[in-house]
Amino acid sequence: MRVVIAQRNFHVGDIEGNGQRVIDACEQARRLLGAELVVFPELCLTGYPPEDLLLRPSLNSRIQAVLAQIAEAISMPIVLGYPAVRNGRRFNVAGLLRPGAAGPEQEYFKQCLPNYRVFDEKRYFHAGDQARVVEVGGVQIGLTVCEDIWHTGPAAAARDAGAQLLINLNASPFRRDKHAERLDQVRARAKENSLPVIYCNLVGGQDELVFDGGSFVVGAAGDVLVQGGFFEEALVPVDINAGESGLVLSGELLPEPDQTESVYRALVLATRDYVLKNGFRGALLGLSGGIDSALTLAVAVDALGAERVSAVMMPFRYTSSMSIEDAEKQAKMLGVGYQVLAIEPAVDAFMEILREPFAGLPADTTEENLQARCRGVLLMALSNKTGQLVLTTGNKSEVAVGYSTLYGDMAGGFDVLKDVPKTWVYRLAEYRNRKAGQDVIPRRVIERPPSAELAPDQKDQDSLPDYDLLDAILELYVEQDYSAEAVIRAGFDRETVYRVVRMVDRNEYKRRQAAIGPRVTRRAFGKDRRYPITNGWRPGD
Repeated sequence: MRVVIAQRNFHVGDIEGNGQRVIDACEQARRLLGAELVVFPELCLTGYPPEDLLLRPSLNSRIQAVLAQIAEAISMPIVLGYPAVRNGRRFNVAGLLRPGAAGPEQEYFKQCLPNYRVFDEKRYFHAGDQARVVEVGGVQIGLTVCEDIWHTGPAAAARDAGAQLLINLNASPFRRDKHAERLDQVRARAKENSLPVIYCNLVGGQDELVFDGGSFVVGAAGDVLVQGGFFEEALVPVDINAGESGLVLSGELLPEPDQTESVYRALVLATRDYVLKNGFRGALLGLSGGIDSALTLAVAVDALGAERVSAVMMPFRYTSSMSIEDAEKQAKMLGVGYQVLAIEPAVDAFMEILREPFAGLPADTTEENLQARCRGVLLMALSNKTGQLVLTTGNKSEVAVGYSTLYGDMAGGFDVLKDVPKTWVYRLAEYRNRKAGQDVIPRRVIERPPSAELAPDQKDQDSLPDYDLLDAILELYVEQDYSAEAVIRAGFDRETVYRVVRMVDRNEYKRRQAAIGPRVTRRAFGKDRRYPITNGWRPGD
C-alpha cells in the first residue's frame, strides 16, 4: 500500500477553503503518486490553533458539511483532523473518511490535551479515553493525535487493540531543536510498542506560531525511514509492504536543515503567511542602516519578493552618512522600492508646539523618543495609503529590556525579529550573505557597533550590557525561568543581573502593546510568556 503524507498549509477559520485544499491534495496524491491512503495534519479543517473560533455555534455544522463534500470528491480513504461535538462534548478528532461515505467511518478522540506554553486545549476540548484502530488496505492502523505520542498510554492502547502501524496527526509548532525532540519521542513510542509510526505535521505561519512540517516515518526499531521537507508544502509518499517480522515502510530521506537555516526559513515562512493571509499588498519598513532593519528587509524580500517590499530611510541630524549609504546600497541590491523622507521638519514642528510646556526642562530621552515617533507616524501613513503592512524591526534582546519606543520604532503590525536575540541577528545576517554568495546585508552594517542614532555618537552599549552578556542572562531569566539569584549562581555579576532583570520586568507594559512576531525559541514573549503588568513579585525569588 502507498500512503501519502499531505503536509499542507491550512488557513485558520477558512473551513470551506481548507476542505478544498484537502480535496486538491488528494487528487494530486492520486494522480502523481498513486496514493491509496492520504494522511492530513491535526485540525486541518479549521487550521491550528483555531482558538475561540471553536466556540462559534455554526462550527460543527460547517465541519460536517465539508466532511460530506470531501467524501463525495475523494477516490481513496483519508485520515484527517477536525473538531467535533459528540454527545454535547467537543473533541479534537482524527477521523477515517472513505469515498462516498455519509460521514467519517471511525473517529479517534485525542487523549492527551496539552495545556502549557502556547497550548491551551483544555479550554476547548474534552479528552478521549479509547484507542481506535482502523483497517485500510489490510493494515490495522492505530490513530493518535499530536501530544498523544509524547506519552506512553495512547500508543500502547493502540497496540493492545491490534494496531500494526501508528499514524500521528500533528500541529507541532517550530522552535530551535524541536525536531530532534519530536524524533526522540516518536522513536521511543515505536520501540516500546514494536510498531512503525507515520508522523504527519502541519506547515505554515499562524500569528506568532510557525509550523515547520518535517513529516517523517520511524520504523518499529526506532530508525528514521522517511523524512519529508521542512518549511514548505509537500506530498510525502510512504510505501508499506509485508515483511517477515512485520510491516516494512520505505520512502525518501531528505536532509534536515541546520539550526541557523531553520530559524531563517521559519522567519520567512511566518512573514509570508502573516502578510498574505491577512490580505496586505506587501510589506513596508524603516531601513535605518543598522543590522536589525537590514536583516528584516532581507527576510521580507525572501518572503514576498522585492516587488512587494518597500523601504524608507528617515534621517535626522544624528543619522550618520554611513547609515544613509548602507541603507541605499542594500535597497538597490535587493531591488525594493526605496525612498528617503527626512524627519527634521516634523521633529522641529513638534518641538515648537512643545516649546512652552518644555520650557526650563532639560533635554532627555523625550527628545530621542520624539524622533522615533515621527518615523512611526510616517510609516503608518504610508501603510494606510499603500496597503502594505509595517514590519517593526526590534529584536528579542531589545524587546526584553524595553530598548525601544512605544508608538515609535514599535509602531507596526509584525515584528519579524521579536524572538531573535541580538547575537542571533548577526548569525542570521551572516547566513543570508553566505546563501547569496555576496553581501546583500552590507559588511559595514554587520561590523559597525550598533546604535539607535537618536543622540550624538550614541551606541547601544552606552545603555545596555554587551549583547553576548545580555543574551546569556536573558536566556536564563526569560527562557529558562531562572530567578535573579539563580542567574547569579550560574556565574554572572550580581549588579548586572539585577539591572537586566529590572529592565525586563518593568517593560512588560511595552510588550503588551508591541506587534506580534514569530516564535523560534523555547520561550517567546506573547502567549508563550504571560506575566501580569501590575505585580509585586520579587525578581530574586
